[in-house]
Amino acid sequence: MNYITIIKQMLDSKNNKVLQIDKLREILQQTALLGLARHQFFEHAAFYGGTALRILYGLDRYSEDLDFSLLRSTPNFNFAPFLEGMHQELKGMGFELDVAVREKNAETGIWSAFLKANTQSLLLSIYDKSQIRGIHPEQKIQIKLEIDTDPPLLHLPLESKLVKNPTPFYVTTYHMSDLFAGKMHAVLCRKWQKRLKGRDWYDLIWYIQQGIPVNLAHLRERMRQTNHLQGGEKLGKTDLLKHLQKRITEIDWESAKSDVTAFISDKSKLDIWSNQFFTDLIAHLQVIDPET
Repeated sequence: MNYITIIKQMLDSKNNKVLQIDKLREILQQTALLGLARHQFFEHAAFYGGTALRILYGLDRYSEDLDFSLLRSTPNFNFAPFLEGMHQELKGMGFELDVAVREKNAETGIWSAFLKANTQSLLLSIYDKSQIRGIHPEQKIQIKLEIDTDPPLLHLPLESKLVKNPTPFYVTTYHMSDLFAGKMHAVLCRKWQKRLKGRDWYDLIWYIQQGIPVNLAHLRERMRQTNHLQGGEKLGKTDLLKHLQKRITEIDWESAKSDVTAFISDKSKLDIWSNQFFTDLIAHLQVIDPET
């Protein structure tokens, strides 16, 4: 069976509630990961964030970005050769995409790159023209890749996780409690600027529902690194709950819901979102603290 047949089967999956463009984006994400894996990128970095939850653990929302963290701080890390290998993998499967690289942010140490393509052209590489409907000729699909070249100074346990499509391969990621620490940092510290990330709060619900504890030692280190926690300041479970409660009272929940709506099939899950709901939810938060 060739790759085009596999990709067509993935796009034609029985979940009709999922938009074809979301399926296509996830196929491109998985193919990009395959390209990175084949060029030994995961010897240097771990996959984390919302897309990692979706692809590796079955989170029931779609995601746009691919987020990575180097296993150790390497300010002069060169992402370019790995991007080129990933690009060649995508081209080898018939996907013509442009790769644009953004200069590393000196303040955050984040490398950024973007995969961009015309949606209709991508679908025409898989289907006949007669099978494609409802896609505007100028519609674009974009995937953002970010890699943190200056991660917290922690020796975090790593896991190797299988990705089944478009062909089986492995990626490196963090333990679930450390993934939760990264998400909790986003919930507490992300700057909202133009758009509140309701997706962070959707993922928070998922972690708590799964009974996954947040690694407080990891969270503390991330908050210190971004100056959201001063050197001698403590962060135990009680302190964390206070920070969360304050954040909850600052949220415009209608704005938060509008951010996540496009990425889920069951919109009714958002009906319950309110200050009271999240206040009650965080009462079920579990933590681990290796430093105590």
